[in-house]
Amino acid sequence: MPLYTYENKYADRHCTYCLGGFDVMQKLSEPLLEHCSYCGSPIKKIITAVNLQSKTTGSSSSTLSEKNIAKNDFTQYRKVGKGQYEKTAGKGPDTFSADD
Repeated sequence: MPLYTYENKYADRHCTYCLGGFDVMQKLSEPLLEHCSYCGSPIKKIITAVNLQSKTTGSSSSTLSEKNIAKNDFTQYRKVGKGQYEKTAGKGPDTFSADD
């Protein structure tokens, strides 16, 4: 279930629960909240960045390492010139051109 962040729409009408914002775990099929469940003040949903780091995904620096990319049978290229690419990890041609 996704975690939604809500905050109070108005600075002058709030309780201690909705003053600084709060998170609610809701099903996708559930309607979004419109009022604070404690004081009834209008609230709005806030869009926040998602962090998907976990034990299975690890940090982005370790999952995108050349060793890990090759181990998982992916290929990584880096741009070395205009339309020119060079393999840094994995299987496949050592170089290729956008003209190929």
